Amino acid sequence: MSEPMRPKASARGATPAPACTLVIFGVTGDLTSRLLMPALYNLSRWGLLSDGFSILGIGRSGIGAEGLRKELDSAIRSFVAESGRDFDEAAWSRVVACLDYLRGDVTDPSLYREIGARLAGRPALFYLAVASTLFGPIVQKLGEAGLAREEGDAWRRVVIEKPFGHDLASAQALNREVLAVLREDQVFRMDHFLGKETVQNILAFRFGNGIFEPLWNRDRIDHVQISVAEAVGVERRGIFYDATGALRDMVPNHLFQLFTLIAMEPPISFAADDVRDRKEDVLAAIRPLDREAAVANAVRAQYGPGEVLGRPVVDYRQEPDVSPASTTETYAAMRLDIDNWRWAGVPFYLRTGKSMTRRTTEIAIAFREAPLALFRDTAVEAPAANWLVLQIQPDEGISLEFGAKVPGPQVKLGRVQMGFKYRDHFRVDPSTGYETLIYDAMTGDATLYQRADNIEAGWRVVQPILEAWSEVAAPMARYAAGSEGPAEADRLLARDGRAWRRLS
Repeated sequence: MSEPMRPKASARGATPAPACTLVIFGVTGDLTSRLLMPALYNLSRWGLLSDGFSILGIGRSGIGAEGLRKELDSAIRSFVAESGRDFDEAAWSRVVACLDYLRGDVTDPSLYREIGARLAGRPALFYLAVASTLFGPIVQKLGEAGLAREEGDAWRRVVIEKPFGHDLASAQALNREVLAVLREDQVFRMDHFLGKETVQNILAFRFGNGIFEPLWNRDRIDHVQISVAEAVGVERRGIFYDATGALRDMVPNHLFQLFTLIAMEPPISFAADDVRDRKEDVLAAIRPLDREAAVANAVRAQYGPGEVLGRPVVDYRQEPDVSPASTTETYAAMRLDIDNWRWAGVPFYLRTGKSMTRRTTEIAIAFREAPLALFRDTAVEAPAANWLVLQIQPDEGISLEFGAKVPGPQVKLGRVQMGFKYRDHFRVDPSTGYETLIYDAMTGDATLYQRADNIEAGWRVVQPILEAWSEVAAPMARYAAGSEGPAEADRLLARDGRAWRRLS
């Protein structure tokens, strides 16, 4: 039996979120069972759901409330069993007891009249766990039914999952559609990467430690690498993925969130708009890419047959629901430059891919080399590389790599590492990353959510790359499944006298 965990609420000093009804569109989908319900279970354990909290699930199936409860019960027990923790029956019972189900078609106005009757003027958080093509229509129907209108303490907010658009024009159109019904402060554009503890810790780490902040500039930093590698392929998402690709799926959202947190100037406070203003500044300062620069500074590739973690992987074009003539990239890498005072001359290298050697997400900051004059008559041929590495997943933590003298009569430098992992240093429950995000949406804190201009600025950066890659003659590299990516991505850094950090 594992030792019971102390509720996080007491450790954090947090108070329960205000009473509301969480209305989940797409409640029978994978997102709800795999992420939302485990997050609500944890919030219940931590004492962060109020006594007046309730859930109204919306779906098309005839599963009914009791059937939904049984299905979710099985999913949550599997989640807890995989974590090795004891199952908290009381915490889950509190969630199940307040769960109701409403069957309906999201395009049918009568569904929204029924939702209004169920809410009866209560505060509501609408969660759109549905296909992106339904985001606009659902928001429009909420507006037509008067469900977006706030009266007294009955606030109304909407959480919109990614992808928020598939290019700049579609993101702008969706923003117009949503903001025709809702105020910006009612809209919570989700990026679940921002729920991860290490991502949230970036601001605290940067601005709360006097040892690092003076080094965070072009005088001390040589370059930055941001890597999001996945060992899995497209699995059962062939239809979605072949129409999307690695660039659209990962870069304007996940990678740019990490990128802006690392590069932003200090905000005047941690208030939502203060933080998001500084992130917007970073995106606006990225050196624009014309067609020639987009081709020269971005690499796309598809995985071919290989082996990942001991299992054989077929060519991407042979995956289920993928076109045998597909030109969709499963890997994207790029160099970006920020034209501002802090980062002038410091390149940022971003990469993401599927079916790679291992699953890892990290931010690696390379510091400038020390001069070698002192070591000219020693066995030291080159200074040890100095890296600050923020590991986002799977083992969240931070490490610092530097050189130290190897014991012995000669002066030699060896690479050493200091670091910590969250799981070892702090007593934390296994979580999905959605706990903080859901709690923040219920309390009205949008700091970890994207604003309309942030979304559009991200798409504006990658739009020239999308356009360059849409041309028939645009180069498509190949890499073996289970490798670290294509040789073309290695050359992207080699031309600058640099190299990617090994993923393995």
